[in-house]
Amino acid sequence: MQLEEVIDRLRAMGDERNRAGMARFGIATDRAFGVSVVNIRKLAKETGKDHALALELWNTGIHEARILASVIDVPKAVTEEQMEQWVSDLDSWDLCDQCCANLFDKTPFAAAKVAEWSEREPEFEKRAAFSLLAYLAVHNKKASDADFLPFLRIIVRESTDERNFVKKAVNWSLRQIGKRNPTLNKAAIETAQEIASLPSRSARWIAKDALRELVGREA
Repeated sequence: MQLEEVIDRLRAMGDERNRAGMARFGIATDRAFGVSVVNIRKLAKETGKDHALALELWNTGIHEARILASVIDVPKAVTEEQMEQWVSDLDSWDLCDQCCANLFDKTPFAAAKVAEWSEREPEFEKRAAFSLLAYLAVHNKKASDADFLPFLRIIVRESTDERNFVKKAVNWSLRQIGKRNPTLNKAAIETAQEIASLPSRSARWIAKDALRELVGREA
């Protein structure tokens, strides 16, 4: 399927009600058609996996085209340079999370990017670090406890970031790590307790919410 045809299909599926709903949830809509993720995934099944098309879709700057790009891209074809370009282009939490869930967590660069992006200042680049970490905790069944324990120190360090989209992702990654097994559950609870002592509203919220889910959990 050619780029022009895909964009025409996305445009035809657009819905102003969906677009208005996106805006209410803090999603940038200046370059969006208002296409549901369900319909984007249906279109992805028609296009099939296509790295070249994914790059073209991303470069349009259209919101739904970029989500589609994250679905149809081929993880083995993704370069570190591409990941850096895409993360710097992120302008909304949903695009950030779709990229992490559909593509970034399946690349060999995933763990390194968690560490790198966690130190970035732009809000959605930093969110990408913790969204990616959350998805690694959920999807990477073969990873060991030792793969995740060092990330708990990064979670503590960034727990004082007061920005909404960052603190929610920090909290999310902590909870997902703590739900993997009893060993990581214990480590995550201890991390949350440490975070709770920090002089930050964000840190206190992250800790309280995480402890509510993790304490007493049968991991």
